[in-house]
Amino acid sequence: MPVICFTEELFSFPSVDEADEEGLLVIGGSVTPSRVIEAYQKGIFPWYNDEELPLWWSPDPRFVLYPNELRISKSMKKFIFKSTLEFKIDTAFEEVISACATTNRNGENGTWITPEMKEVYTRLFYGGYAHSAEAWNGTDLVGGMYGIKLGNVFFAESMFHKITNASKFVFIKFVQQLQLEGVQLMDCQVYTNHVESLGGRLIERKEYLKYLNPQTPEGGFTPPKS
Repeated sequence: MPVICFTEELFSFPSVDEADEEGLLVIGGSVTPSRVIEAYQKGIFPWYNDEELPLWWSPDPRFVLYPNELRISKSMKKFIFKSTLEFKIDTAFEEVISACATTNRNGENGTWITPEMKEVYTRLFYGGYAHSAEAWNGTDLVGGMYGIKLGNVFFAESMFHKITNASKFVFIKFVQQLQLEGVQLMDCQVYTNHVESLGGRLIERKEYLKYLNPQTPEGGFTPPKS
């Protein structure tokens, strides 16, 4: 059963084993850069709608993609080969997160990327923790994604596209870049058909948590300022 936290002074993350069947672990608490990083390091992430109390999740199983298992269809290989799109990293973070926040998604009302969340992740970007991957058609930003990188794990948050295949283009190019950087796991949090088609799969939470062990060199990190 999730823990309900009414006062900031008493806030702490319980064991992820206390999450309910849907993965909800904690209700309440403020969302700050340092707390978000602490959450990721413990296998937890914030996900809630505007005007709601913050909700903190740790689902089991966890949807992930191992970069070395990236699957590129023949049609996407052909698209990438012929495409005139340009791939860039960290040149338009605020534009990317804003585009993700305004993207309409099937079966969803509103967005979880609230102004508060945008501010927190933008601060994490300028602190060197958050990153954006982008697809450019000339001077037009036509696709992108963003997330947090800690050690050997990249925590993917959201993506968008304005033209066909732009989000897949960005995803593939970015995963290939993460491979070069030695990233062993991309955390995609919850299942989507889109990422499954690119090689994503569900794994047990206990297996996922092994990649977050702060005792390993890959798992070390410096907490940002609140």
